[in-house]
Amino acid sequence: MADEQTSEYQSDAPAPATDSAAAPLDNPSWQRVQLARHPKRPHTRDYINGLITSFDELHGDRFFGDDKSIIGGMGFFEGRPVMIIGQQKGRDTKEKLLRNFGMPKPEGYRKALRLMRLAAKFRRPIVTLVDTPGAYPGIDAEERGQAEAIAYNLREMARLESPIITFVIGEGGSGGALALGVANRVYMLENAYYSVIAPESCAAIIWRDSGKAPLAAAALRMTASDLLEMKLIDGIVPEPPGGAHLQPEAAIQALRETLRSALAELTPISPEDLIEQRYEKFRSMGNFFTEAAAV
Repeated sequence: MADEQTSEYQSDAPAPATDSAAAPLDNPSWQRVQLARHPKRPHTRDYINGLITSFDELHGDRFFGDDKSIIGGMGFFEGRPVMIIGQQKGRDTKEKLLRNFGMPKPEGYRKALRLMRLAAKFRRPIVTLVDTPGAYPGIDAEERGQAEAIAYNLREMARLESPIITFVIGEGGSGGALALGVANRVYMLENAYYSVIAPESCAAIIWRDSGKAPLAAAALRMTASDLLEMKLIDGIVPEPPGGAHLQPEAAIQALRETLRSALAELTPISPEDLIEQRYEKFRSMGNFFTEAAAV
């Protein structure tokens, strides 16, 4: 396709510092945020190229248009037909603008749901790759129903009859990420993050100073190890030393192994049990306290 870009990994330099300055050496949470944002980190297109054969990209939401920040289509994973959908950020300035920096608009989420319903119709497993700073907050997106599109995805994904497997491969920003994340299995790459809000925004709200983003990153407990400890995800996909951008093929292979195991576990489960399992998984999140026993 004309709008596809070839990934390049010539540089292993650290990601450029944000307005909140470089990561303190004693703040591993902020270091992982910086790695999740690294400009050479593998994106959705790289994982599709490395994992899926005979990929046939599908376009459009059948309501408004084709949001290029969402890539999705049918293909084969090790001979098994799957639907794979993910957010694409872009490499150079031209592609970043084309992909809207990985921030979907309502038509992107509606396209994703259309493809998921198509997969469910034919009982195909659904794989989603999450990598977004968040849903696009512009006026045009709000006019077309951004909040409704996200909420609708959450409801409909909860009752799809196909197994759904989600990987957070980079940034997992708020509802923009969760709209592709209501799954039977949710995994995170080792240096990804998943949070209700970006650290800079959290710091600006709590301390009126976005420069305290490293402090916010630690307080939000947004890393893979934090979320696994709280049982909000199902596992961590290891990355090569230094981050996935240094050895993208190794990162793709690690994700392949996790995906293979998850598909083997979920495929035999009946549609009814898949829906019930998904419901119970998300219903139990945030339940950190036990009620006192009746006297």
